[in-house]
Amino acid sequence: MAPPSLLLHYSQRRLSHSTRGGFFFVPTTLALLTSLLILFYLFTTSNIFFLHYRRPTLTLEMPKLLSSGVARRSSPVSPDGGAAAGSSPGEESPGAAGRPAVAGGSGGRGVNAGQRGSGDRFGPSGNHVNNNDVYHNRDVFEKDYREMNRSFKIYVYPHRRDDPFANVLLPVTFEPGGNYASESYFKKSLMKSHFITKDPTEADLFFMPFSIARLRHDPRVGVAGIQDYVRDYVLNITRRYPYWNRTGGADHFYVACHSISRSAMDKASEVKMNAIQVVCSSSYFLPGYITHKDASLPQVWPRQGDPSNIISSKRNKLAFFAGGINSPVREKLVKAWRNDSEIFAHYGRLTTPYSDELLGSKFCLHVKGFEVNTARIADSLYYGCVPVIIANHYDLPFADILNWKSFSVVVATLDIPLLKRILKGVSSDKFSMFQSNVMKVRKHFQWHPSPVDYDAFCMVMYELWLRRSTIRVPLTASFGSN
Repeated sequence: MAPPSLLLHYSQRRLSHSTRGGFFFVPTTLALLTSLLILFYLFTTSNIFFLHYRRPTLTLEMPKLLSSGVARRSSPVSPDGGAAAGSSPGEESPGAAGRPAVAGGSGGRGVNAGQRGSGDRFGPSGNHVNNNDVYHNRDVFEKDYREMNRSFKIYVYPHRRDDPFANVLLPVTFEPGGNYASESYFKKSLMKSHFITKDPTEADLFFMPFSIARLRHDPRVGVAGIQDYVRDYVLNITRRYPYWNRTGGADHFYVACHSISRSAMDKASEVKMNAIQVVCSSSYFLPGYITHKDASLPQVWPRQGDPSNIISSKRNKLAFFAGGINSPVREKLVKAWRNDSEIFAHYGRLTTPYSDELLGSKFCLHVKGFEVNTARIADSLYYGCVPVIIANHYDLPFADILNWKSFSVVVATLDIPLLKRILKGVSSDKFSMFQSNVMKVRKHFQWHPSPVDYDAFCMVMYELWLRRSTIRVPLTASFGSN
C-alpha cells in the first residue's frame, strides 16, 4: 500500500493537469463555435461562397419636398413655350427637387462619362424616368416653383440711404460685373422682386444684406475687419429685433461669392452653424459649409444676350482650359497636357479671344484653383461647351434640382492623367445629349437686370425656398423686451 503522502502528491498532480486542460478546452470551444456561427451567417447572407443571378431591383426616387395647394400666379410661369418670361420656344419644361450631387465625391476614382446602360429608373409613382433628363424630377420642381412664386416671402433688414455703411448694405445702383457679380446681382434682383415683404410676420426667411465683397474693399473695414463687422451686425439685429432670437438664426441667410466669406463668420459662429449660407465657395470638405443647410451660389461672369454662332460653331478641339496656376490641381493638369495636340491647357495670358476658344472646344475644363468654384462652369454653358468639372468635394450649384450627370463630366483629380481617354470614351450620341442639355440649363446660370423666370436669381430663390422652415415661432411681447 502506497504511503499516504505519495497518494496525496499523485492526486494533486492529476487535479492540476485536468484543471489546466479544462481552462484550455473552454475558450477553444467557444472560439470554434463563434467561428462556425460567423461562417454560417456569411454563408446565408453573402455572395462570398457562391455567385448567383440577382433579380434586378427597381430604384424608387423619392422627391425631397412635395408641395401642396399649388396655385398659379397671375402671370404664367411654365417654360413650355413663349408664355413665360425667359423661356425660349421649344424648350422643355423644367423639373425637380431631388438628390444632391457633388463633384469628385470623396476624392476617389470615378467618372460619370461613358457609363453603361440607359440610365433609366422609376419615379415616385412607379412611372418611367429618363436619367438623361436635366432635372431630377420635372413635375415636382414645376409644381413647387409655382408655389414658391405664389407664397414665398423674404424680410430684408432695413437700412437707410444715409447709413454710414449704405455702400455695403444697400443694392448697388449699377449693373454688377466681374468674378463676384453674383453676390451683387442677387441683392439687386431680390429688392426688385415680388418676394419682398415689409411685414416680418409674413416672412419665411430673413435676409442679412451685408456684402462681403464690398466690405473687403471698404478702407474702414478691409479683410482684417470683416469678422468684427459681421459679429457686430448680428449682435445689433439680435438686440434691436426679435426675429433672430426666435430660431437662433435658423431662418436667416446671407449671400456671398468671395472666398473670404468662409472665414468672415469666424467671430459669429451662430451664423455659420445656424443660418443659411448662400456662397460660391461651397466645398463640403472644408469646415464652415454644411451641405443641405447651406446652398451653393453659382459664380457667373455676367454676359448679356447669346453668342451669335453658339449653334453653328465648329468645335474642333477636344478640350480647353486657361487660367493661373494657383493650385496643385491646375499644376498637375498643365504638366500632364500642356503640350498635347487635342487638350489645350494654357496658363498665363491667351493670344486668342477667350470666347473663340470656348466656342471651338467640345469640352471646357473647370479646374479647382484657390477654391473649388470659378466662373468657368457658367462660361462653358454660356458658350455651349460641355463642362468638365475637376474639383473634388464641390457641392455643385442647384444640385437639389439639376441632374449634373446629364450635361457635364465629373473627373476626380486623381484621374487627370486619364483625361483624354475619358473624354474620347464619350460616344457621339452621349456627347450630343450633353450638348443638347447644356442648351437647356444655360438659362439657369445667367443673371438679368430684372429677374426672369428660371434664371440664376429664381433658382437661388428656389434653393432658399427648399430650406425654409415650416415651424413658425410666434412673436410675443417677451421678444420685444430685449
